[in-house]
Amino acid sequence: MMNWLGVDAIADWQGLSRLMLRFALDLFVSTIVIRAIYGRLYRNREFILTYFLFNTTTFFLCYLLSASSIHFGVGLALFGVFGILRYRTEQIPIRDLTYLFIVIGIGVLNGVADRGVSVVELLAVNGTILAVTAALELSGRRSRERATPMLYDRLELLHPGRAAELAADLAARTGMKVLRVDVNQVDLLRDAVEITVYHQPTQ
Repeated sequence: MMNWLGVDAIADWQGLSRLMLRFALDLFVSTIVIRAIYGRLYRNREFILTYFLFNTTTFFLCYLLSASSIHFGVGLALFGVFGILRYRTEQIPIRDLTYLFIVIGIGVLNGVADRGVSVVELLAVNGTILAVTAALELSGRRSRERATPMLYDRLELLHPGRAAELAADLAARTGMKVLRVDVNQVDLLRDAVEITVYHQPTQ
């Protein structure tokens, strides 16, 4: 059976324990980034699912390739090509792409760290990523913002110079205290636009 599967042993309990511990660290760090930071501010359930799956897949891909005879760079390049082909089909805000890069980076970091990297160094790097992300997103004005994606029907208010009218209309119809609006995608066939409304959180 081992020859058929192309592996050297049926079970390597020490290696499995190392894999699970490393994955637990990766999942802990990525959960803080995705749930405690991104989810708290932006509440986009579709991207939350995507981030978890990308992080998990990247981690296991990098971990297994780093232990095999396949050159790690080839595997990572193939994964990158897949991501480019998939996500070029849909316009994604730069903020969401930044978080996608963060969770992929965390997966790669924890997946390829070897015996040349100490536990303290690994924890320090993960902690630094968390600290910088939290400091930029949760301090000051950013911590007082929430983002809500929605489909909007009054395209005429998107014209230059009508930002105040747009904010007033959204506030009147949703009850939100609108801070700013990002336009994501215009659908002229449906006479609607996909926007992200940044507003103060409700108490």
